Amino acid sequence: MKRFRPGIVPSLAVALLLPLLVSLGFWQLSRGAEKSALLQSYAERRAAEPMASVELQHSTDPAFRRVLLHGRFDAVHSLLLDNRQRGGKVGVELLQPFQDQATGLWLLVNRGWLPWPDRRTPPQFTTPTDALSLDAWVYVAPGATFQLHADPSTSTWPKLLTAVDPGTLWTALERKGFAYELRAEPGPATYQADWPVVAMGPEKHIAYAVQWFAMAIALFGLYLYLGWHNAKEKHHGSGHESTQHV
Repeated sequence: MKRFRPGIVPSLAVALLLPLLVSLGFWQLSRGAEKSALLQSYAERRAAEPMASVELQHSTDPAFRRVLLHGRFDAVHSLLLDNRQRGGKVGVELLQPFQDQATGLWLLVNRGWLPWPDRRTPPQFTTPTDALSLDAWVYVAPGATFQLHADPSTSTWPKLLTAVDPGTLWTALERKGFAYELRAEPGPATYQADWPVVAMGPEKHIAYAVQWFAMAIALFGLYLYLGWHNAKEKHHGSGHESTQHV
C-alpha cells in the first residue's frame, strides 16, 4: 500500500461518486423488480373473471381488476388528456363520466386514444346516447397519483388536461364517484384502446443498472490506475535523485 498514491483529489472524488453510482444501480434493479411484480399482477388479474360493479365498490385492492358495467356516458363533461402518442403520432385520450345503472356510481372511463394532428381544430369524437354494456379494467398509476391540472368547475367543456384525479372531478361535479380511472376494453364504444401498463419495462431498468455499475467499475479502475501510476512515477523520480547525489 506504500506504493499506492492516488492523491487527495481523486480519493475525494471516488469517495463521493462511487457510492452514488452503486446506489443508482441498485435503485434501478429495485425498480425493475417492482415493474416485474406489477406486470405479473396485471397479467393474473386480466386473466381472471370480471367482477360486477357492486363488487368494485368494496374492493380494497382494485388495481387492474376487470369490471362489467352497464349504464350511460355523460357526453357533456368530457376530458381530453393531452400529449399522448401512438406510433409516433400525437393525440389525446378521451375520458368521460359513466354512470353504472346497477349501483348509481359514477366512474371515469377512458375510451381510448384518438389523433389530433391539427391543433387549430378541436379533436373530433362522438358519444353513445343509449345505455350500453361495457368491459373495462381499473388503472392505478404505478408510483404516482393523478393531479387535476385544470378547474373542472369552469363552464368550458371538453377540458384539455395533462393529467386528472377522478376524485377531484367528482367533488367538483358533486357526484358520488369511483376514485380511479377505468380503461375500456376494445369495443364499439372505444377508440384506439391499446394500453401500455408501464411506460418503461423491467428490461430497461436492468439495462440502466448495468450502465451505472459499469461506470462504477470504470471509475474504480481509473482510481487504481492513477494510484499505481503516481506511485511508480514518484518511485522513479526518487531513484533518479538518489543517483545524482551519489
